[in-house]
Amino acid sequence: MNNAMHIAAMTPIYPGSTDAAGRPATLGVLGGGQLGRMFVHAAQRLGYFTAVLEPDTESPAGLVSHHHIQTDYDDPAGLAQLADLCQAITTEFENVPAQALQTLAQTRPVAPGAAVVGIAQNRIEEKAHFVACADLSGVTCAPYAVIETPAELQAVRDERPDLLPGILKTARLGYDGKGQVRVRNAADLATAWAELGSVACVLEKMLPLTAECSVLVARGWDGQVVSFAPQRNVHVDGILAVTHAYEGNMPPALATRARDAAVAIAQQLSYVGVLCVEFFMVEDGSEHGSLVVNEMAPRPHNSGHYTLDACDASQFDLQVHAMAGLPLPQPRQHSPAIMLNLLGDVWLDASGQRREPDWTAVLRLPGTHLHLYGKLHARAGRKMGHLTITGPDVASVKAVAQRAVALLGLPGYED
Repeated sequence: MNNAMHIAAMTPIYPGSTDAAGRPATLGVLGGGQLGRMFVHAAQRLGYFTAVLEPDTESPAGLVSHHHIQTDYDDPAGLAQLADLCQAITTEFENVPAQALQTLAQTRPVAPGAAVVGIAQNRIEEKAHFVACADLSGVTCAPYAVIETPAELQAVRDERPDLLPGILKTARLGYDGKGQVRVRNAADLATAWAELGSVACVLEKMLPLTAECSVLVARGWDGQVVSFAPQRNVHVDGILAVTHAYEGNMPPALATRARDAAVAIAQQLSYVGVLCVEFFMVEDGSEHGSLVVNEMAPRPHNSGHYTLDACDASQFDLQVHAMAGLPLPQPRQHSPAIMLNLLGDVWLDASGQRREPDWTAVLRLPGTHLHLYGKLHARAGRKMGHLTITGPDVASVKAVAQRAVALLGLPGYED
């Protein structure tokens, strides 16, 4: 049975139900990181059993799931065990082998499907999709060129000088700023491509960015779509540092365009599950600027963690609903929010020795919601948790966020 057949005839998997053998309804996830952990918590709160396939014995999701299958993502025996345990399966990160999802889809609904995850795994295919649906979405990506061969490198140098200065990005396995090099001229470009191993890359023109934002969309097997309002994001060294999620966080006209574009991109893919689409806000001489689409993540996203505390349905609740074939409620944000990422640096002093953050002072602040991911070892740059601040109004949320930033020494906060 393939995923197309599941789409045509998806029977809801109800929480608390059992199969013919009396086994409880179980939802599975490939990957054991913090996104998997929060998915597991959302599924269990509804009443599902959960299974995680993840090789790490200390994985955040594996530690809290009913079942932890400790194998590699492409291990046939592990995949067979996951399919036997579960009625539907998802993934918590896009770099899981697409073939593993294809194998699972032979017998179980898999959301999102292997084809869509494969597009998100490759920037060349991803940008081609954005271009193909630009008429429908109303946005396109930054001007770019594909570089896979020395001849294509030379062609860019000779024929596309307009792309410089730019950013050279590996087509695969780039995230949190990895696999990206800024290049000023043709000489920089050649050097950077060699330093990246002469692998397939895209060169993107550097644009006058004013801000970054993202939109979370959830789409069901039946084509129903709901979404959250766009959130404005601040990155430091390529890693998300702060998310601003409240009315007025960006010009309303751009917010509407971003939300409509994200929905159109999901629809064009016949996507099932939670999708995050990231955009750049660009200065173009107009009053509010314009949008270009940057990339998409076929899963819940770091910038959507505030939904756990500021909305009546979180991105993880919608992930569970979508994959299980349940109705998708339109989420309502009941409180303005600011989310602060907590990297391992917070636990390290100037000499790199471990210290305990002043949680007493932080948790004394009104409207603070601390989420630590169960990771046992803090390292600089490692995502260890997040802190969300909610409150009755934007001004009070900003004031508390400033105090939390000062207490924890966090970078990237801007009012």
